[in-house]
Formats: sequence, structure tokens, C-alpha cells
Amino acid sequence: MQMNDKPILICYDGSPGAARAIKIAAALLGPRRAIVLDVAPLLTGAESLAVAYSGTAGNAIAETHAADAAQIAGKGAEIARSSGFDAVARAAGAVPTWEGIVEIADELDASAIVMGSRGFSGLKEALHGSVSHQVAGHAGRPVLIVPPLTRRRRLAPSAAPLGHDGRKETK
Repeated sequence: MQMNDKPILICYDGSPGAARAIKIAAALLGPRRAIVLDVAPLLTGAESLAVAYSGTAGNAIAETHAADAAQIAGKGAEIARSSGFDAVARAAGAVPTWEGIVEIADELDASAIVMGSRGFSGLKEALHGSVSHQVAGHAGRPVLIVPPLTRRRRLAPSAAPLGHDGRKETK
């Protein structure tokens, strides 16, 4: 199987940065099969405390996270299809998030992983972590990390997002 025959894995969390990553990937990689993934947390910290007091709440919370992830992945797949990908949605739950992404990329034998970045560095990165850095460090396959637009890039005339054919989008 050639690299182009394998799907790419696109990580989508509903953020503008993730949508931008899809559009940039389409311009760079061209039309191909794609799996659009949202990885939901199994439980947040606050939810973990609630589950400790009510065993039944855990299942309901997990089902809610799974439904939310499926909806978000579906929206990402729509963006990917409109950008030229042959895309399907997939949702998963994992902690930590990066590990779920890497496991699914391995399962699919994805040719590459595409994701946006929030652009954290220094203290913010230490406090919030960097899913994109963890994925890049553990994936063992190419990872396209699309950084957020900086203020300077937002003001530049060439900063318009690219369409699926590599041309600047116009509104």
C-alpha cells in the first residue's frame, strides 16, 4: 500500500484553529481519505469527584462525552469534505488525549496526523500541556501541526486561509 492509499488522521476539537488546520492540510496534501477525530475526556476532574459519590453518574457522563465527541467529529468531517477530503467522522474517549490520538493513528496506520496548535509556550504550556507536542513526540509518523495565526499574520494581506485548491479563500 502506498502512502497516499492510507488515510490521514485529522484531529478536530471544534476550535477555529482545528478548522484552519483542516483547510491548510487540504491545500498541502490534496484530496485523499481522511478520518476526522475528536477525542473526548473520559471524565474531567470535577466529574471524577461526582462519580466518587455516585457510581451511576459515571456512565451517564461518559455517554454525554461520547455523544459530544461524535457531534464535534461530524462537524469536522463536514469541513474536511467541503475542503476536498473524502472524510468520515470518528469519536473516542481517552486520557491523556494525545495517547488516544496516537493509538487511533496506529490502528488506522494513518499516513499522517493533522492538528492545530493553540500556540502555548513557556508557563502556559507547562500549565495546560501541549497535545500537539506530545503527539509529535510519540506518533512515530509525520505530524502536521498548524499554528494559530499571530496578530502580525492576521494583519498581513497574505494571511487569508487557503481553499482546498491552494488558493486564498474569498468571502
